[in-house]
Amino acid sequence: MNGKVTVTIREARADDARLLHEALLSLARHTGDEHKIESTPEDLLQYGFGPNPAFEALIAEVDGRFAGMCLSFSSFSTWRGKPGIYVQDLYVDDAFRGRRIGERLLQAAASRGYARGARHLRLSVDRANISAQAFYERVGIQHCRDEQIHMMRGEQFEAFAQRATGGE
Repeated sequence: MNGKVTVTIREARADDARLLHEALLSLARHTGDEHKIESTPEDLLQYGFGPNPAFEALIAEVDGRFAGMCLSFSSFSTWRGKPGIYVQDLYVDDAFRGRRIGERLLQAAASRGYARGARHLRLSVDRANISAQAFYERVGIQHCRDEQIHMMRGEQFEAFAQRATGGE
């Protein structure tokens, strides 16, 4: 791609659910974690584009071609007393790396969040994804050594949640 290119960042639409899912699969392949992807395009359609969206996504296009995406959702810091955004996934297609597409997607997500009152941005990075860690540091998103992510999911989460309601 020589010459001037046009980069456009737009909101993802319901008909982009399959494209978003393909990007997630590519991201997981990059870290060797494709086997961990349980979501389907239908999940993304239902939970991202239904009546109460759990996330929003931005898509970057270069001259009309898919170049990347950023999937985020609103968050709130009780310690800061301010809303923020949490970037769940950031993906840039290999063909478009090195063109600041990822930075532009993050800036667009931050700008949208800021307009709605967000005052911070958080994300987590796979320990093995050294290139992503370096990228985030380069754009000013620093590793927070004060926190560590813990998770409960699947049958363990279901059993835990049901105990509160008197379920099985």
